[in-house]
Amino acid sequence: MEKDLFSFKNSDDIKNAFQAYNVDIPVSDNLDIFKRQVPVGSKTAPNAIALQPMEGCDGSADGTPSDLTVRRYERFAEGGAGLIWMEAVATVPEGRANPRQLWIHDNNKESFEKLLCTIRERAMKAFHHSPLVIMQLTHSGRFCRPYNKPEPVLACRVPVLDEKYKLDDSVKIITDNELERLEEDFVKAAVMAEKAGYDGVDIKSCHRYLISGLLAAHTRPGKYGGDFEGRTRFLLNVIDKVKAATSKDFIVTCRLNAYDGIPWPYGFGVSKEDYRIPDFTEPSRLIGILEEKKVPVINITMGTPYYNPHVNRPYDSGGYTPPEHPVKGVERLIRGIGYLKSQTRNMAFVSTGYTWLRHAAPYVGAGVLEQGLADFIGFGRQAFAYPDMAKDILFEGEMDRKKCCITCSKCTELMRADSVTGCVIKDSAVYLPIYKRDVK
Repeated sequence: MEKDLFSFKNSDDIKNAFQAYNVDIPVSDNLDIFKRQVPVGSKTAPNAIALQPMEGCDGSADGTPSDLTVRRYERFAEGGAGLIWMEAVATVPEGRANPRQLWIHDNNKESFEKLLCTIRERAMKAFHHSPLVIMQLTHSGRFCRPYNKPEPVLACRVPVLDEKYKLDDSVKIITDNELERLEEDFVKAAVMAEKAGYDGVDIKSCHRYLISGLLAAHTRPGKYGGDFEGRTRFLLNVIDKVKAATSKDFIVTCRLNAYDGIPWPYGFGVSKEDYRIPDFTEPSRLIGILEEKKVPVINITMGTPYYNPHVNRPYDSGGYTPPEHPVKGVERLIRGIGYLKSQTRNMAFVSTGYTWLRHAAPYVGAGVLEQGLADFIGFGRQAFAYPDMAKDILFEGEMDRKKCCITCSKCTELMRADSVTGCVIKDSAVYLPIYKRDVK
């Protein structure tokens, strides 16, 4: 089926393919729409293409960007995207998802400033523009692995995840007092990011890392769980405190899971009757509060790579056979994000779910922008494989199918093997030897 879908010659062929799959996905050949500038608060992105946060797992032991990290962001900067949503940067060492995850602190904040300067210099030289750069701040929660062994910190018990990862009752559940202190750690990291020159920070609230887990903590007692107010308290407190500690032009936002796909009462944005069906009531309510707090942009995702990765990144091959065709997952992401945007007034939205589409992605992204379903078209795995795709979309009017990510999940295999991560197929000179060493 995928071969038929990707053998198209024009946008009409794509429309016909989607019709055959019975999906409602917009298509347009107006690729000039990507060239429009996008206002984000008081700042402006030079175009409507975004790179999603993709972890390279290649920082140094103290969280400082390595040569591989710098290489990745040099390639991103030279690729032409208007918004670079930087990968997860830990706020505390024990909150890292792996021993090489980036971590900003007093002793290395200058290295993050230097990285940003490199990004801006490379982009200015190549395109005479500077992308918006947002640093994603994180605590990995149940997926913490800071020192070569799992050290999970739970928001609450989640039977399907606890069983999958063999977590018993001895595993730590973070206390209210610890969460109060962690709020201040997020603020400290955000202040360092602003001083380093970043345009904003993302308080990471997706993929069942700590804050995402809190949003679904229906069964947690105390002030950070239970009802909607309790479950959103940590995120909203951090956003308020960061905004109070930074300048009015500094962007404070989040990448938000709008649908977990985990059975209720352990999932967020899920139907109580059937967890396979999204219920956007609470996510929409939360986004409305964020808009009232002058959050100018939001990045929406769904699912979790640790439980149902086909939801957040539709793929051709991976750890299991998905229960749906990948194009159905693309439709869920695009239409779900479009619905959430329709419930707001002036907030900019970053859409996701385009990598599986390969060279059809620009035509779908153009259709999404034309219909007002999003303001930025975001690419994740595609950025590993094809870092200069924005340049080709903007100036060549197409993506080169030979450069496209083939959603083979080898980058994920590298991550699961506790290795550094990149595209084994399209960046083979660097990552194929690493894959052979650490995976095969």
